[in-house]
Amino acid sequence: MTNEICTDCAVAYTKIQLLRSERYAARRDLLNVLLADNESYTLAQVDELIENRLKRRVR
Repeated sequence: MTNEICTDCAVAYTKIQLLRSERYAARRDLLNVLLADNESYTLAQVDELIENRLKRRVR
Protein backbone atom coordinates (compact mmCIF):
# COMPACT_ATOMS: atom_id res chain seq x y z
CA MET A 1 0.00 0.00 0.00
CA THR A 2 1.41 3.38 -0.98
CA ASN A 3 0.62 6.74 0.52
CA GLU A 4 -0.08 8.88 -2.52
CA ILE A 5 -1.59 12.32 -2.44
CA CYS A 6 -4.27 12.90 -5.01
CA THR A 7 -3.34 16.17 -6.73
CA ASP A 8 -6.22 15.98 -9.21
CA CYS A 9 -8.87 15.52 -6.53
CA ALA A 10 -10.81 18.63 -5.63
CA VAL A 11 -13.17 18.91 -2.72
CA ALA A 12 -16.63 20.09 -3.68
CA TYR A 13 -18.89 22.07 -1.38
CA THR A 14 -22.61 22.70 -1.40
CA LYS A 15 -24.13 26.15 -1.70
CA ILE A 16 -24.99 26.20 2.02
CA GLN A 17 -21.44 25.29 3.02
CA LEU A 18 -20.01 28.03 0.83
CA LEU A 19 -22.47 30.62 2.13
CA ARG A 20 -21.47 29.78 5.70
CA SER A 21 -17.73 29.93 5.02
CA GLU A 22 -15.61 32.83 6.22
CA ARG A 23 -13.77 32.88 2.89
CA TYR A 24 -16.84 34.18 1.06
CA ALA A 25 -18.38 36.25 3.87
CA ALA A 26 -18.14 39.45 1.81
CA ARG A 27 -19.72 37.80 -1.25
CA ARG A 28 -22.65 35.94 0.34
CA ASP A 29 -25.30 37.88 -1.56
CA LEU A 30 -23.55 37.30 -4.87
CA LEU A 31 -23.05 33.59 -4.17
CA ASN A 32 -26.69 33.22 -3.24
CA VAL A 33 -27.59 34.38 -6.75
CA LEU A 34 -24.84 32.57 -8.66
CA LEU A 35 -24.95 29.11 -7.09
CA ALA A 36 -27.66 26.50 -7.61
CA ASP A 37 -29.19 24.87 -4.54
CA ASN A 38 -28.58 21.26 -5.57
CA GLU A 39 -25.07 21.58 -7.03
CA SER A 40 -21.59 21.13 -5.58
CA TYR A 41 -18.72 23.46 -6.42
CA THR A 42 -14.97 23.50 -5.95
CA LEU A 43 -13.34 26.65 -4.61
CA ALA A 44 -11.76 27.24 -8.02
CA GLN A 45 -15.18 27.08 -9.69
CA VAL A 46 -16.66 29.54 -7.20
CA ASP A 47 -13.75 31.94 -7.60
CA GLU A 48 -14.14 31.77 -11.38
CA LEU A 49 -17.90 32.42 -11.19
CA ILE A 50 -17.33 35.44 -8.97
CA GLU A 51 -14.55 36.79 -11.18
CA ASN A 52 -16.59 36.39 -14.36
CA ARG A 53 -19.62 38.09 -12.81
CA LEU A 54 -17.59 41.04 -11.55
CA LYS A 55 -15.90 41.52 -14.95
CA ARG A 56 -19.23 41.85 -16.79
CA ARG A 57 -20.00 45.16 -18.38
CA VAL A 58 -22.82 47.22 -17.00
CA ARG A 59 -25.44 48.12 -19.56
